[in-house]
Amino acid sequence: MRVDFYQLSRDPAEDALAAIARQILVAGERLLVVSADDAQLARVDERLWTARADTFLAHGFAGGPHDARQPVLLSDVPEPRNAAKFVALADGRWRAEAEAFERVFLLFDKAQIDDARSVWRSLDGRDDVTRNYWEQAGGKWEQRA
Repeated sequence: MRVDFYQLSRDPAEDALAAIARQILVAGERLLVVSADDAQLARVDERLWTARADTFLAHGFAGGPHDARQPVLLSDVPEPRNAAKFVALADGRWRAEAEAFERVFLLFDKAQIDDARSVWRSLDGRDDVTRNYWEQAGGKWEQRA
């Protein structure tokens, strides 16, 4: 499993998620976006529609009749009803169920940094986990050691 920690400092999670989703869809994969915050999921929904003027990122909310067909599924629980191998934890909360995915994106802001550090430490030393840390710097994402 690969876990990418995204420390948000300038842009909100929905902006980062639009960029992540675009890359995942280009690669022919599917994404599950998880947040316990309904208002945040609504903002993600809006951003996926408006991220670029020339296109939108196909997606839907979990619980509909076509969950399995959604390339990006927005949900409050980490259940990949769209057969996603990738999950984005948009609200910054780690969930044990994330370990069932090939790749996890944990997005968090300054207020959640202690929780993210705790997750980082809990995954340390595991042979089945690769951790990466990304931080916003000068308008782009940079990987940190």
